[in-house]
Amino acid sequence: MIAEYKKFEPVLLAIDCIIFGFDGSQLKALLIKRGFEPQQGKWSLMGGFVQQEESVDDAAKRILDQLTGMQDIYMEQLHCFGEVERDPGGRVVSIAYYALIKIDDYSSELMEEHQAQWFSMEAIPPLVFDHRHMLDMARERLRQKVANYPIGFALLPHKFTLPQLQALYEAIYETELDKRNFTRKILSFEILRKLDEKEKESSRKGAFLYVFDSHKYKKLEKDGFKLV
Repeated sequence: MIAEYKKFEPVLLAIDCIIFGFDGSQLKALLIKRGFEPQQGKWSLMGGFVQQEESVDDAAKRILDQLTGMQDIYMEQLHCFGEVERDPGGRVVSIAYYALIKIDDYSSELMEEHQAQWFSMEAIPPLVFDHRHMLDMARERLRQKVANYPIGFALLPHKFTLPQLQALYEAIYETELDKRNFTRKILSFEILRKLDEKEKESSRKGAFLYVFDSHKYKKLEKDGFKLV
């Protein structure tokens, strides 16, 4: 180690992951019971420490993979949290990421192993350290992001109805949207492909299923298109 570096005390670098899911009506966050002190047994975000040989992005991917069993999911770095006394266990700087997963894809075995539980955003229990601040910041970032980019589709089934898509936006923004206006606007973007299938669980008549056309969106994005 370079002599100049030895003058400074080491600082632990952690990753905390805010994981969002959508159950069809509510936006939810995945929390776990903290397995060690300080504040063992309290509700916490999923996380872990960055190892010597990995980048922070690689550490976030590893931690998400270990805790969810998923790899190809939407993930974005949120913010660096470095208040001196944020963690009573020691000097820990945390880099927070938020991720979007489909609730049904998260296995019950991993939920039991990590003592994990989905909570609606209106029923979040007290969280350790500054994790509530991280969660609130991640929710605001999600609202900003879905206004311009189609990341919300990561929370929906591959095939979805327009009412399901509207319910997702209503849950994210906590507001009721006019059905006709929403449908007209979202279809005007021409990034949804209508299928010859219907979802008939919610009504006798059924609603047509759609899929997000990522290839068409990428072509539009090159021309400066934004999902607003």
